[in-house]
Amino acid sequence: MKIIKGLCLATLFAISAATAQEATPAAQQHEELRKLQAAMEAALNARDLDALIANLDENVVFTTMNGDVATGREGIREYFKIMMEGPGKRVESVTTDFIPDALSVFYGDDVAVAFGSSNDDYVLTSGSKFTIKGRWTATLVHKDGRWLVGAFHYSANVFDNPILKMQRKFLTWGGFAIALLFAAIGFFVGRRRRVQPAA
Repeated sequence: MKIIKGLCLATLFAISAATAQEATPAAQQHEELRKLQAAMEAALNARDLDALIANLDENVVFTTMNGDVATGREGIREYFKIMMEGPGKRVESVTTDFIPDALSVFYGDDVAVAFGSSNDDYVLTSGSKFTIKGRWTATLVHKDGRWLVGAFHYSANVFDNPILKMQRKFLTWGGFAIALLFAAIGFFVGRRRRVQPAA
């Protein structure tokens, strides 16, 4: 009986040890991916373009919230310069908070997909300020012993977002102002006709 118990305990110990050995690499990979996320978030919020580029694969594809597509490290650098640094820049500043929905999904040992939401605070060069609740999906590749961003797709709710609300407000007030203008024109034209002497 003692021998059977001993064998059972030994078997359980072996299974537990094997499971722990199998779980350790995955746990390490997830921890590396968390560090990559934190590094990318910090670089974006600090507008540290060099740190941002350093964590991108050379063939990276970035699809932006407004539908633009930038490819390659230099393409990403040029896009950010146009949007945030050039004389015709649109964005004064942006800060973000990436929130993964779940652990990354691994496809083999060197590809993972992460996805989640974000809270993005924008200040435009026009002075407008707004917060967008974004959605993102990132494809990550493992090269030369570390994880890099291979693709990043950003999106927002096209039916409900702060920009649409600003446009609706502008159109509402614009329509109201036009209606008042036409009413005023009609009033003054009608009054002028009433005061004109008969021939």
